[in-house]
Amino acid sequence: MRHALNRPPLVAALPLLLVAACASPQGATPRSTRPFWGAPAAGRTHTLLPSPTTVVYGGYDPQARPALRVASGDVLDVGSVSTCGTRLLQPGLDSGRIEPAIRAIQAAVRDSTLRRGPGGHVLTGPVHVEGAEPGDVLEVRLLDIALDVPYACNSFGPRSGFIPEAFPGQSKSRIVPLDRTRMLGHFDDTLGIHIPLRPFFGSIGVAPPPAMGRINSAPPGIHAGNLDNKEMVAGTVLYIPVHVPGALLLVGDGHAAQGDGEVDITALETALRGRMQLVVRKDLHLTWPRGETPTHWIAMGADSNLTTATKIAVKEAIALLVEVQRMTREDAYMLVSTACDVRITQLVDGTMGAHVMIPKALFVGNGEPRQQNNGSSDYENGTAGRR
Repeated sequence: MRHALNRPPLVAALPLLLVAACASPQGATPRSTRPFWGAPAAGRTHTLLPSPTTVVYGGYDPQARPALRVASGDVLDVGSVSTCGTRLLQPGLDSGRIEPAIRAIQAAVRDSTLRRGPGGHVLTGPVHVEGAEPGDVLEVRLLDIALDVPYACNSFGPRSGFIPEAFPGQSKSRIVPLDRTRMLGHFDDTLGIHIPLRPFFGSIGVAPPPAMGRINSAPPGIHAGNLDNKEMVAGTVLYIPVHVPGALLLVGDGHAAQGDGEVDITALETALRGRMQLVVRKDLHLTWPRGETPTHWIAMGADSNLTTATKIAVKEAIALLVEVQRMTREDAYMLVSTACDVRITQLVDGTMGAHVMIPKALFVGNGEPRQQNNGSSDYENGTAGRR
């Protein structure tokens, strides 16, 4: 296996739904602040920018034709358009700042050369990863995420958001200038409201199982997709169950910043440029996506019912602790209750999300996968993640 548990920490550039995030013990220093297993050597770098022939508009589709084919371990340099484009094209709004790609994509929709729907996200891809098969896991290492334009937008309408009844018949949009040097969004200079920027792709996912057909791009699920999880910044590793040959990865819905919940239905929507390494994991077998930061593991869940989404996330956190730290289910349940925070990821995508962040600092005497009697870890033996 190509796992190097003793590799040095990744640089800051490699720093879901309802997530439970465990609080770190006071004064404890984690033995490991790097991803749980080392990355394989990077292969070729491929660039994929949005255009009418390199995007899917509004869905995750198991029958979509790949825009690019890469090998496991290759690096993807990918661009995304912002959802601001369609708003800035509306009459009376300044259209001078719209990315050229969104103009071409909208023209292709009007000409019926690009299918739109059932959702509204413009997603770059699909990317076919050679060797990925149903039952595998696609490991997406987010190496770098940069702001591609100097503005973002936020909007809500009378039928969207978490509390539309509080704003009957109302709509509002705001353009927020982005300071890419200081990494601040100027929400309101008069009131002195500046939002710290932590860019991430709101939607990173693979094709769903073939029986589901083309699905709406808005609700997240077992394919990951529109997670809108603000923890998915550069430095995060996202693990996604594969459902079709090649995985068919899509990336988009750039956010400059977002609060947990994303309550008005949008974040600071913007265009992003990212670099990510794509690795096929034959040794992992997951039902739901998982995440990992330099300091935390992340368990995720999603459902149209928030209670159900939360239960999925907590059960996934327990399963992760059993698999990674060899804890009993009972002890893992108790640890999640006593040392973890359960957070709402988003409340507005139809399918609501929760996530659990489990700090590596809890394991101050370990920090690495539990070793078996022969000295090799579960991950090196290819047995972790099997349920």
